Amino acid sequence: MKRVLLFFVFCFFFYMDIEAQCAMCRAVLESEETQSAAKGINNGIKYLMAVPYLLVGGIIFIIYRKYSNKTQ
Repeated sequence: MKRVLLFFVFCFFFYMDIEAQCAMCRAVLESEETQSAAKGINNGIKYLMAVPYLLVGGIIFIIYRKYSNKTQ
């Protein structure tokens, strides 16, 4: 269990900078000279991807804490 937790913590803090966009978004953003909008779009995708994982993790933590207190 500790290895799995350590793996997820490692992946969360040491992620690689990824470029994930649809084809149309990429075409529009690559035509821009400053590339500031492209970086903003990439960061927005990362944040939108992280929120569901944090919510599910929080729910699992609450359930774990609720049932671990009853057994003691």
